[in-house]
Amino acid sequence: MTGEFELIARHFKRPARSAEVRIGIGDDAAALTPAPGATLLVTTDTLVVGRHFRPDVPADALGWKAAMVNLSDLAAMGGTPRWLTLALTLPEADDAWVAAFADGFRAAAEQVEAELVGGDITRGPLTIGVTALGETLDAPLTRGAAQAGDQLWLTGTTGQAAAAVAGLAAGVTPDASLLTRLDRPQARCAAGRAARGLAHAAIDVSDGVLADLDHLLKASRLGARLDADALRPTAAMQALADSLGEAPAPWIWTGGDDYELLVAVPPERAQTLASIWAEQGLAPLCIGELVDAPGLQWQGDAPTIDPVSSGFRHF
Repeated sequence: MTGEFELIARHFKRPARSAEVRIGIGDDAAALTPAPGATLLVTTDTLVVGRHFRPDVPADALGWKAAMVNLSDLAAMGGTPRWLTLALTLPEADDAWVAAFADGFRAAAEQVEAELVGGDITRGPLTIGVTALGETLDAPLTRGAAQAGDQLWLTGTTGQAAAAVAGLAAGVTPDASLLTRLDRPQARCAAGRAARGLAHAAIDVSDGVLADLDHLLKASRLGARLDADALRPTAAMQALADSLGEAPAPWIWTGGDDYELLVAVPPERAQTLASIWAEQGLAPLCIGELVDAPGLQWQGDAPTIDPVSSGFRHF
């Protein structure tokens, strides 16, 4: 019979990739050596079957996503990812499933040069808890330092993951580009580091543009003037919307699981940041600006979407 220790040893334990990991998987705790003078960033997230992911999602894609959604929080603060821990609750010890999950998780971590250093496996409803640790030698980006007059920039278009969810719910197989954005998101770690020192504030778009913008506005005590025409659906999104008889605007402005970065950057620095992002292969978009007056003002063909009630909610 395969137990948790066998699963850990077989699929997760690997030699440490860096000298900073003094003790990794296999002891009571990891022993890590942060860079001298670095600020340590720590974030934790939990994914629950049926709430955050569908039961039939491929195990390797789920492993990838579990890592990336946590790494995205580090990206939003301009951090360099270093280490991850994983708490995995499984209904049964399915060796093949765990092997595929571990491969996806490890691939995501290695893409940003982070590594798994510890965790736990237990039995119960499929649940994934991840803690990600990163570093920055400069002051981290936060949600609360934005200033009136700052422009609001996204690292890329939004709504593709939400479109995929809508298609799946309707029994329609989404275009591969939409399904990839849902199952294999990309944490914008390099983009976040580039924004540090140029942007005043940042947040990652996990719950929807308007919902996460609302967090930034409340933390910075500001309002926003948004260009409703700035965000447009991709061809695949529009085709799916047409087939379902729906408008794509709610996906774009309120859909979750995008993991793009939304930053507040002074106008005189915006083009510099946008150029860096473009060199990284991204497609940056300015969606508006921050103002002193609280609330949202819309320009263009504004969607009638309530920013407080929109977006993903756990309860």
